[in-house]
Amino acid sequence: MALRASRSSFKASPFLGCSGFLKPSFIPKFSPKSRPNLAWRSMASSSSSTRHSPLDIQLTFLGTASAQPSSTRVHSSLALRLGSDVWLFDCGESTQSRLQQSIVKMGRIEKVFITHTHGDHIFGLLPLMASMLNGAGGAADGAEDPREHIDVNNPVVEIYGPLGTRAYIRSGLRYTHTRFNSPYVVHELRLPWDPKQGDFTPLPLHSAESPHGRNIFQLNGKWENIFADDLVSVSAAPILHSVPCVGYVVNEAPIPGKIDPKKYIPELKRTNMHISAMSRLQKGESVELGDGTVLHGPPRRRGRKIVILGDTHNPSAIESLALDADLLVHEATNAHLPGVDPATKEDETYKSIEERTRSRGHSTPQMAGAFAKRIRAKRLILNHFSARYPGNDDVDPEAKVIMGAIAKLAADEFGKEVVCARDLMNFTLGVPES
Repeated sequence: MALRASRSSFKASPFLGCSGFLKPSFIPKFSPKSRPNLAWRSMASSSSSTRHSPLDIQLTFLGTASAQPSSTRVHSSLALRLGSDVWLFDCGESTQSRLQQSIVKMGRIEKVFITHTHGDHIFGLLPLMASMLNGAGGAADGAEDPREHIDVNNPVVEIYGPLGTRAYIRSGLRYTHTRFNSPYVVHELRLPWDPKQGDFTPLPLHSAESPHGRNIFQLNGKWENIFADDLVSVSAAPILHSVPCVGYVVNEAPIPGKIDPKKYIPELKRTNMHISAMSRLQKGESVELGDGTVLHGPPRRRGRKIVILGDTHNPSAIESLALDADLLVHEATNAHLPGVDPATKEDETYKSIEERTRSRGHSTPQMAGAFAKRIRAKRLILNHFSARYPGNDDVDPEAKVIMGAIAKLAADEFGKEVVCARDLMNFTLGVPES
């Protein structure tokens, strides 16, 4: 299984570089309408029929900063390309600008997964929706606005997030008078103490919002298969931060094995079987020949697993879903770098840095490395860095030393290669050999 990283021609090297959920104390009036608990297959326009197994899987880190952006890092956002489709994970400020600078095509985005509603993870969502869905201000008095009559039953974008995601979007669109030419839908992942019904806002549906958004409830502490088609599925679990936060697990379905034509074609010719039978064998199916002989396609290979965490100081609730991940994306907000980072204070120790980091709901590189080891991840990529850690380590020698030291802290715990993400870095996740 190969992992390739690039910004333009970047080569990865081993060292490249509030505790718990808060039950809401204030609950606004809810929209009284109960939402149907629809099936978890996609309602968006794209489908698995436009993608083929095995998928080309590539990640583009659009923003890798923590709460404070810098000149080299913007707020959190990650694009996951699955064949021809693109899914976004978080959408902080400047996501749209980074998309325009990246290889990711905005028109391919069909799903957005929000980990939590802190501003550095969601403030870019409304501007992005306005561009994707052809949004603009309202029409002048007396003018007919065709956007009042769009079909909301076939949303082109699906948005997933915790309680409050729907309210945030409605409020922002309402008070900026934004209209869309295309519809969207919002699904919320509800915690046990969250309301079972309602939208967490008295505002009515936006004119482009589908009424079929689901309130998705946990089973055994997890949200399993919140989306699934023939090629890929998504599950989620709560992870501990200073506010309710979610980690997502993307699972690829088993993929076709490698087929050896020399093993099958002579048998097909011998029995005058049409060569089109090879396509069935490639899928792992069995084909019965005219003389009763049965040819069996190669066994399927396991699909890939990608784990993308939001901010966290303890992601243990997602551990069972995340086991044996091909790739783990984990935050590493703060690090203790004496002798490397000139901003390190003399009285600071690793223990003091970890305690302060945990108290704010975040992780150190060592914490990320330890979790990667615990779930037996094959690769670990760090993101969500403090503004003191520069994101230009591909061109700045001092930055390279700092980010290399951060990667080494995680690698010492993990025991494997660790990469520190930077904005606009691309990673290609290869197909497993077996």
